[in-house]
Amino acid sequence: MRAHQTDFSTGSVRRNILEVALPMTAAQLLNLLYNIVDRMFIGRIPGEGKLALTGVGICFPIITMISAFALLYSYGGSPLCAMERGRGNEKEASLLMGNTFSMMMLTGLVLMVLGFLFHRPILYAFGASDQTFPYASVYIRIYLTGTLFVMTTLGMNPFINNQGFGSTGMLTVLIGAILNTLLDPIFIFVLHLGVTGAALATVLAQMVSALWVLRFLTGKRAILRLTLSSLKPEGARVRKIMALGMSGFFMAFTNSLTQIVCNAVLQGWGGDIYVGVMTVINSVREIFNLPVGGLSSGASPVLSFNYGEGAYHRVKEGIRFVAIVCIFYTLAAWGILWLFPSFFIRLFNQDPELLAKGVPSMHIYFFGFVFMALQFTAQTVFVALGKARRASFFSLFRKVIIVVPLTLLLPHVAGLGVTGVFMAEPISNFVGGCASFGTMLVTVMPELNRSPGKGSERSRYSSQKGK
Repeated sequence: MRAHQTDFSTGSVRRNILEVALPMTAAQLLNLLYNIVDRMFIGRIPGEGKLALTGVGICFPIITMISAFALLYSYGGSPLCAMERGRGNEKEASLLMGNTFSMMMLTGLVLMVLGFLFHRPILYAFGASDQTFPYASVYIRIYLTGTLFVMTTLGMNPFINNQGFGSTGMLTVLIGAILNTLLDPIFIFVLHLGVTGAALATVLAQMVSALWVLRFLTGKRAILRLTLSSLKPEGARVRKIMALGMSGFFMAFTNSLTQIVCNAVLQGWGGDIYVGVMTVINSVREIFNLPVGGLSSGASPVLSFNYGEGAYHRVKEGIRFVAIVCIFYTLAAWGILWLFPSFFIRLFNQDPELLAKGVPSMHIYFFGFVFMALQFTAQTVFVALGKARRASFFSLFRKVIIVVPLTLLLPHVAGLGVTGVFMAEPISNFVGGCASFGTMLVTVMPELNRSPGKGSERSRYSSQKGK
């Protein structure tokens, strides 16, 4: 039976976005389970849970860097592919998908080799101590064996979604997440493999998800198929993919950079306990960022397709919908995190010291979380409409220009210490969110108000093709 496929050119824009966003949100929730479930089980290993959790947390920047390179290609290739579909250029859309896959595989091999060679100095640079290094080393070495699986799942699943198969994209992650959740307790507690078991469960789950993606994209149900003829990289096409994809790369890379700096500063000012607190906070942030991430993933192909087709009135309607939903959601999330911080900390570890230090740190870190809605909306629009320079700049602006310097400086101001590290995030949310959203309003919206009319881009492509 043929999978359900959403036609982005007809019907309600809100419905089109939700038809992709809802299964994508569920998929991203399940994808988050890969790491969250690991942390929950690892934090409960008898006698060593706190140290093991901190050790795995030190691996996050490396894991995030691998994801960053997957996003480098998928954030560029997927929107460009959707725009070409909107213009009726199926051949170029297929080539964009094939080139994206080739570059991810080549890059993944390089990352895996470098990770094995240099993981020891990297982990110590990222905040490992002699007590936490053994846990971090075991986890990351096993995780690195699944680099190609991670990149295939993260990087190619958007090409299923931008063809309108949101439910199939959800199944990509559902299969792996269920497998990971089942294997974790068996490997960790029944077979007594500890951190090794958590890493093995994750890699096996990612492998199954990757095989599912490839099976669909090479099968008969896909509109665009991954073929051997589309895999040969072409210089101009790859440069175009990477130029737009830099925004996704910078978002993930700067998250990794921020984690590295935060862990290093917290290790110096507060020791392993505060690195553990940041590990929990990062996990909670991932949970609460998830719905807006799903909404962005659902909105991006719809906006890209209609922008390519020239239906600017539908693009504007989609932007308004994304902004309103993001604002109301992040406001509600801020309230929940302010009222119930201890509940979320206990999901990962019951240690009284971690709880005592974690609650005030969470209150500071998530203060003003609503301003993240502005950043989410603007970045979604910049990427979806192919505004590569603006997308890349604001990906760097919030983390590199604001968070990293503040993380290094604030602990020295007025005796703030570790409190200064957690204050950097809310300051960056306000400044970065307002700057990116304001730029979107004064640059993108005037362009969309000069609408060429529905279908003009597709018509122009067809006429050029006939000349």
